[in-house]
Amino acid sequence: MVFSLPSPLNKITHPLLDKHGVTMYVKRDDLIHPEISGNKWRKLKYNFEHVIKEGYPEVVTFGGAYSNHIAATSCAAAHFGIQSTGIIRGDELTPKSNPTLELAQKHGMKFEFVTRENYRKLKVDSKLAQEYYPNAYVIPEGGTNALAIKGVSEIIDEIDIDFNSIITSIGTGGTMAGLVESSGGLHEVCGISSLKGEFVASDFRKLLATLDISFTNYQISLDNHFGGFGKTSSLLIDFINKMKQELNVLFDPIYTGKALFGVWEMIANGNFDGQTLVFLHTGGLQGIVGFNQKSTQKIHI
Repeated sequence: MVFSLPSPLNKITHPLLDKHGVTMYVKRDDLIHPEISGNKWRKLKYNFEHVIKEGYPEVVTFGGAYSNHIAATSCAAAHFGIQSTGIIRGDELTPKSNPTLELAQKHGMKFEFVTRENYRKLKVDSKLAQEYYPNAYVIPEGGTNALAIKGVSEIIDEIDIDFNSIITSIGTGGTMAGLVESSGGLHEVCGISSLKGEFVASDFRKLLATLDISFTNYQISLDNHFGGFGKTSSLLIDFINKMKQELNVLFDPIYTGKALFGVWEMIANGNFDGQTLVFLHTGGLQGIVGFNQKSTQKIHI
């Protein structure tokens, strides 16, 4: 398995950036690997190193129907010759429900389709999940744990330019926590939430406390979720397609597209005038095929 590391750091140009004196780079973690791209490989890297070292025969993890984490975990497990099981939110689903699940099954992942209530219980109580799979190594939803933070922390070391802020999408918070820790308080970390609700900020503070990360050089924007996780709009899809044409970079509608929309809006409002920014492209492009299948408005691949 070949990984493109360090991932490229590409400078982009755009009239909006020129207008506000902003210099912007895109950290192309989406190019790390075609199936284990972006923050997913960063999070899984040391988890699988631990699995191999300890001799676990199986990994178990959690995700929704279109989960990038499920797809990436299945591929990584297949590469290392380890059985994988995905506990999937939605007992109405099957392995043929969408391209993400079909891809994971192709890589040998077994599935447990559970009700949303049971899913919440299992993902929150890792001991309960361990009881069902006593011989397996349990990876949390989204891959966020201390080993994931260790992998994400390597991103900052790969950036060889002076910059003011790094921007990332925030879901479970693992990627952003790794960036906050590794920045050492020297750079601002801006997270743009793909989920709706104040709980995103409070959960992130709890995550930092759990991981004993004391830096406070971050901000979280809660204004660009487009209705909540997995929700989109014609405005967002038009923006993604426009950016694909203007920047020659593809973004997904669940995470990176919302994050770019958010930072574009912040730049237009003068929040980053005269600054140098790094936008972290966390991947997630595998879900676009499934999105296009069920949506009348398509993302141009």
